[in-house]
Amino acid sequence: MHLRPFLAQLEREGKLVRIKKEVSTKYEIANIMNTLGEQPVIFDRVAGSKYPVFGGITSNRDIIAEAFGVKKEELLPLLVSALRHPKLPAVGTKAPCQEVVVKTPDLDDLPLLFHLPGDGGYYATATVSTVKDPQTGRNASYHRLMKRGKDRFTARLIKGRQTRTTYDKNTGDTEFAVCIGSSVPVMVAASLSPPSGVDEFSIANALDSMTMVKCVTKDLEVPAESEFVIEGRLTKEVGSEGPFLDLTETRDFERKEPVFVVDCITHRKDPMYQALIPGRLEHKNLMGMPKEPTIYDEVSKVATCKNVLITLGGGSWLHGIVQIEKRSPDDGKKAIEAAFIGHKSMKHVVVLDADVDIYSPTAVEWAIATRFQGDKDLVVKADQPGSSLDPSAKHEEGKKTLTSKVGVDATIPAGVDKSKYEVVRYKPVRLDDYLR
Repeated sequence: MHLRPFLAQLEREGKLVRIKKEVSTKYEIANIMNTLGEQPVIFDRVAGSKYPVFGGITSNRDIIAEAFGVKKEELLPLLVSALRHPKLPAVGTKAPCQEVVVKTPDLDDLPLLFHLPGDGGYYATATVSTVKDPQTGRNASYHRLMKRGKDRFTARLIKGRQTRTTYDKNTGDTEFAVCIGSSVPVMVAASLSPPSGVDEFSIANALDSMTMVKCVTKDLEVPAESEFVIEGRLTKEVGSEGPFLDLTETRDFERKEPVFVVDCITHRKDPMYQALIPGRLEHKNLMGMPKEPTIYDEVSKVATCKNVLITLGGGSWLHGIVQIEKRSPDDGKKAIEAAFIGHKSMKHVVVLDADVDIYSPTAVEWAIATRFQGDKDLVVKADQPGSSLDPSAKHEEGKKTLTSKVGVDATIPAGVDKSKYEVVRYKPVRLDDYLR
């Protein structure tokens, strides 16, 4: 569903909060969003800006599922299908996102947020960004942007990711466009990590039909329904970026990152600016959930995979749960190895049988308590490439972060009487028959 009809639907259903009091972009909006539990919200009046601010549309799986017209249990097969069968979107000549063209941009006009004391500055975060690589084609992803002046940001580009790879091999500037104010399908697709050469916007189009439009000043295409599009260049100049609250709710440190020079901003005639507060639910969902289909695909190569969950308790990045239908004695161990291939930053993974509720932490703990033996079912992999978000990992400047990875096979052992592992359940009764 496109963004504006979805916001209208949420408001009709009483699922969206509208704040009419004037609010500040420095701390206040972020703190209100957090206090609301990131319920979908629109701030009508923002101090120093003519643009309203909205957020919260990917803060939980039920809202994301509603945007796709499915139940949350159906999200994984939907994403897997879109990854396997992307559809190239059409490119039009006119678009809502280009109703207004600003060729002398001033970033002071945008209601960028200062989220927390100690941050490096004002940030744009709900930033669906796109580049083109001569070898692999179009790529869409997220890159946080810290304001450095009226026409420039510093852009966090993680080494090894496609945007950074394209940037590093270019000898000059890299054309770069950033969409702010995107639909749920576009947001989710941009957060996926498909194989190199697979276009995330084609995945978005497979999730829900959309059209693109060519940028005004750059040889790039962007979703036509975007609220704002910031067109510019990633230069070889670098500047300070950070500190910034990251996924694990710990503060990421200051780095030197490429300077993004803004050449043009286009937007709707009545645009809304999108905010996504760092380290909280939207950030976590958009980081963790898109790893589930890639894990699913890898595990499916070695076992019958039923479901995958990246957990909030693991920062939506470091911990995963894989549910399989066990057919061979070593399926659990194979699933562990495959899961680490499917998400290379994952630190701990638990493999469960199909009868365990993957969404219940109590059920997962019960499976570990009753189906797992440490001397037989534990997999420990020392000195593995890990995530820079893990403060307990080994970090050395200029080197890949190293960590120990652990897999827990909490499936029923092979060759045993399975009846002793099954949960014995009471039969529900009609209480009205007894309380008359």
